[in-house]
Amino acid sequence: MFLSYLLALVPAVGWGIMPLITGKVGGSTVNQTFGIGAGATIIGLLAFAIAHLTGNPDAVIVSARGFWISVLCGALWSTGQIGQFVSFKRMGVSNTIPLSTVFQLIGNSLIGVIIFGEWHSSTARLIGFGALVIVIIGALMTSVTDQSSGKKITIQNFFFLLITTFGYWVYSAFPKIPWLANEKSLGIFLPEMLGILLGSVIYTIASGNISAFKQREQYLNIFGGLSWGVAALAYIFAGRAFGVNVAFVFTQLNVVIATIGGVFVLHEQKTHREMGFTIAGIVFIVAGSILTAFAH
Repeated sequence: MFLSYLLALVPAVGWGIMPLITGKVGGSTVNQTFGIGAGATIIGLLAFAIAHLTGNPDAVIVSARGFWISVLCGALWSTGQIGQFVSFKRMGVSNTIPLSTVFQLIGNSLIGVIIFGEWHSSTARLIGFGALVIVIIGALMTSVTDQSSGKKITIQNFFFLLITTFGYWVYSAFPKIPWLANEKSLGIFLPEMLGILLGSVIYTIASGNISAFKQREQYLNIFGGLSWGVAALAYIFAGRAFGVNVAFVFTQLNVVIATIGGVFVLHEQKTHREMGFTIAGIVFIVAGSILTAFAH
């Protein structure tokens, strides 16, 4: 069980480091989205190859239906990631990640309760929804901005991030979708990564940025994709071991790494007052996230 919990923490680390890598590399939203898709696909191919080389080819067998559902889920995830990358540029990593965390946690908690019945008792729902209130308070604290600081959270940016989070909701529910219940974890992983790559290519073409394939940043951002891919692989196993709500809670601890990293690694500007509210907000978000794990 201890090793299972360690596995559940891998996505938090991988997804927390990813925006710092892409932030350092730079480039456009197209560059960053493609880098994630390409890097994640490399991890998917490696997982596929290792399963065969270790004499366990059954681990990567997937039905035709499972394959295409996985591809679709991966492509929809790209919508959420595009929204997040655009928000990084508009609001900064340290403002975007806490808000994105809240939107994802609330949405996935509701999906877990309504669709998968994960908070089946009155006590579980009381604890769970109480925890979400704590998380929302934390998000409001992290969104405090001063006129003298850098990138800000506006109403337009707020709703843009909320709407594009739909892709993340689909992705997070992905390991528990009934149609995939009998599919192998490694079997659905590679097609999901291919879906992410497909989504990023479609976005590149649809946005009229085919020339991005000639840019250096298009490929340097693959390092961020490798970090993301390792986290995604661990999440599939964690989601099946603990359920959507508990596994997702662990992943969202990436807010600590990404938010603090946005300030100290990417040097995003925050006043002393904003930094105080941000740190306090992170404490609330982490506490509320952990509390949802007790909603059984």
